[in-house]
Amino acid sequence: MAVGQADLHNHTTASDGTMSPAAVVARAKAAGLAAIAITDHDTMAGVEAAIAEGKKLGILVVPGVELSTVADGRDIHILGYYPDWHNEQWQERLAGLRTTRGKRNEMIVARLAELGIPVTMQEVEQIAAEQQALAGGSKSKGKTIGRPHIAELLIRKGAVATMTEAFDRYLAEGGSAYVNPPRLHPFEAIEWIREAGGTSVIAHPGLYGRDDLVELLIHKGVQGIEVYHSDHGPAEEKRYTELATKYGLIMTGGSDFHGERQGHVFHGEIGSRTVDISVLDQLNKKL
Repeated sequence: MAVGQADLHNHTTASDGTMSPAAVVARAKAAGLAAIAITDHDTMAGVEAAIAEGKKLGILVVPGVELSTVADGRDIHILGYYPDWHNEQWQERLAGLRTTRGKRNEMIVARLAELGIPVTMQEVEQIAAEQQALAGGSKSKGKTIGRPHIAELLIRKGAVATMTEAFDRYLAEGGSAYVNPPRLHPFEAIEWIREAGGTSVIAHPGLYGRDDLVELLIHKGVQGIEVYHSDHGPAEEKRYTELATKYGLIMTGGSDFHGERQGHVFHGEIGSRTVDISVLDQLNKKL
């Protein structure tokens, strides 16, 4: 039986991370982890390269994804582990989510222009391409562009000084350029993951401020809760441990690593939040 710790929430240049899938796996190995999950937003484009690097380095790579959904006007993220990422229907569904994400980006850019900040989607795409090139990433299809890329552009334009300021002033909920168009409902995301043979987990529930929605998702069949997260403190860990125990759910954890921007690691360093590798046996239905 494998022993060690697993960080089950990490992003790469396949979405809005700053490090290539191979580099993220290497960083996990250097941190002494036994396993790491790649959970990019609405895409699994980085999984294959990560698995290949994991085999070279002797670290287990868990195929995953983080689906962007909305319930009651609130962004909710659902993690999916071990879905059949070669399944055609699954890939078509992920492509649809990326189309919606692209429209959201365009709406944000338009809102920024209305606020007197001249940015274009071409410039945002250039930021993403530059970061991909710096990370040594491939140009394969299926990658996503997100708000961190827009935030980087705002810094370059001199509109803000830091990533935190970009989100606080413009891009996060309550920000002046924040938009939240109709998107996939988390009930559907849970079903999609199930149909793809995967296991669904509520990502960072402490960020939502809506435990009523968390319990609703539990009653609708979600299989796990991300108890340990970089933005969870002891109170959140205790609350969600109790909730998971009450309903017999899988308890997961991860750093939500996105790489470094301006010398700061977002959200947390790889390995800063982990669970025992035995949790993988619960997540992988094929074992």
